Amino acid sequence: MKLSMQLYSARFATPYDDVIRRLSALGYDAAEGFFGVFDDLPALSAALEETGLTMPSLHVPLDRIEADAKGVADLAEQVGAVMIFAPSLSADQRPTDAEGWTAFAARLAAAQEAISEQGLRFGWHNHAFEFEPTPDGQIPMEIILTEAPLIEWEADIAWIIRGNADPLEWIARHGDRITAAHFKDIAPQGEKTDEDGWADPGTGVMDWPAILAALRHHARVELLVAEHDKPSDFDRFATQAAAAWQTLKG
Repeated sequence: MKLSMQLYSARFATPYDDVIRRLSALGYDAAEGFFGVFDDLPALSAALEETGLTMPSLHVPLDRIEADAKGVADLAEQVGAVMIFAPSLSADQRPTDAEGWTAFAARLAAAQEAISEQGLRFGWHNHAFEFEPTPDGQIPMEIILTEAPLIEWEADIAWIIRGNADPLEWIARHGDRITAAHFKDIAPQGEKTDEDGWADPGTGVMDWPAILAALRHHARVELLVAEHDKPSDFDRFATQAAAAWQTLKG
């Protein structure tokens, strides 16, 4: 299991090639790109080669994959990425019933086929909304995993919790689909409001020793991807996440 960093966390600490160098100095193994870095891929590629970090995974919007899977593969080739995760859906695009989620899962299955034809792997990265029951009581994430059986899952554990679900239960039931996981934390109620209630890994309320043990036992996680959706200080967060990982991995 390698420690990576979702570069969305560093969007206010750019340039990204300099971020790569800082992550290398902190002991990170990898970084995870997202659509905000695509214009900087040549500089990122140079920084990765310089430092020895890798970028095995990218977040790419689903509509971009659907429009041009070959173009996505070309992007991935620039940084050596092999795993493509569709990261989210805007609120106005989210299905409102089980039928809609079944149709969405069919889109993910088609994207997986298109990406696999390019020699790459494809999966979905969750937020909280996939755990909100449909009017008939079904859980969208369950529909996604059932109706798109070949996609991988990048499990964002903190968002599972914010979706009022039990991450240990989901890991136990669907660990064979989880090939990457996001490493973040949730602040105690009422704290860190300037950071949207997020905390640096190991400083919040999440039981990461138990979560990591479950991932090791049930899942096949290759990448543990540190992330903070709104850090007030990126370097503080990146340093703490690396330190927490060193403690957790033993």
